[in-house]
Amino acid sequence: MLELKMVTKKYGYLKAVDGVSFTVRAGESVGYLGPNGAGKSTTIKMLAGLLEPTEGEIFYNGRNVWKNLVWFKQRIGYVPEEPAIYSHMSAYDYLLMVGRLRGLEDSILKRKIMGFMEIFDLSGDVHSEIASFSKGMVQKVLISAALLHDPEVLLLDEPLSGLDVTTALVVRELVRRLSAEGKLVIYSSHILEIVEKVASRVIILYQGRVQADDSVENLRQLMKLPSLEDIFNQLVKHDDPQVLSSELVALMKKGSRD
Repeated sequence: MLELKMVTKKYGYLKAVDGVSFTVRAGESVGYLGPNGAGKSTTIKMLAGLLEPTEGEIFYNGRNVWKNLVWFKQRIGYVPEEPAIYSHMSAYDYLLMVGRLRGLEDSILKRKIMGFMEIFDLSGDVHSEIASFSKGMVQKVLISAALLHDPEVLLLDEPLSGLDVTTALVVRELVRRLSAEGKLVIYSSHILEIVEKVASRVIILYQGRVQADDSVENLRQLMKLPSLEDIFNQLVKHDDPQVLSSELVALMKKGSRD
């Protein structure tokens, strides 16, 4: 069980995350939603042990994460929104390094690496420098790195970024399967239709604060709205997309020739 208790992250006077509290249990797949700047990625980085909270505490199975950071990091897999990767290395060498840091034996690790590369259609590029890879190829390597050690907790921050349609479908089904097998998954994304399909529950963040925390079905009934998109737009006070698109079209046409 992963618990956040009144977690706040400040940058000077700015509160990027403001008193966030929630609990996620093994077997749950939670969609973590919010507009740009809401604090989603900041929260995920704190959960991944990359940013220390200014206030509040994070616990995993009753143990304070920041007092047991090495222990906790051994149990998580993290796919970041912004790739942080040694691009001068080959995909094989990078995954070998990650697996060894995770304590995997070479004999098992090497088979796992080649298995992931085959599934993700990177077998022919496994010894090429990551610097030569497309965004989608890099994303496949990052997902492989997060899964190598069979983690108990998966933190996914925009995991489908750059992926082709087929691989995106594979990852979507993978999230469902892993949560069904008892993994704890937190899936941060702005692609609402994907979150609606993979998450058993959603947490909606706005201006650093939790606005909703429930299943999509319960939120539909409570708010009397038909879709997650409608729920999201109401809770985060979005401007009407139709109005904004009309304004953009009008702006484009200003000064143009007939």
